[in-house]
Amino acid sequence: MNTHVALPAAKSLQYAQIFAALGDPTRVTLVSQLSSGTACSISQLTDSACISRQAVTKHLQILERAGLVQNTRHGRESLFELVDKPFNDIHEYLNLVSVQWEQALSRPATAVFTSRCNAKRPIPAPTSC
Repeated sequence: MNTHVALPAAKSLQYAQIFAALGDPTRVTLVSQLSSGTACSISQLTDSACISRQAVTKHLQILERAGLVQNTRHGRESLFELVDKPFNDIHEYLNLVSVQWEQALSRPATAVFTSRCNAKRPIPAPTSC
């Protein structure tokens, strides 16, 4: 069974943005903090971080642009929470890639060597120095 599926360009771009957003350890830490399911304010997220409030805000904006978090206002406070859909999409995509790799790695290596041997190419004569 071949499960190789070409992704539409829009999906590829979306996945690239998500992986890029998660490519920073600070943002991964913020995602981890938000994974409890409780919306957190910037102040709450800054309390456990070793960076400034402004830096946390910039990291949250990157996560928001990638669609990983959403910001809701409650009075003067902004609360951030994770958005489930992009994480579910990435999970499905990584499962698909995993199946494709398993299939590729399970193919016998002899098939590659056999096809090369059957090509009937002349073997070059050794050259002398």
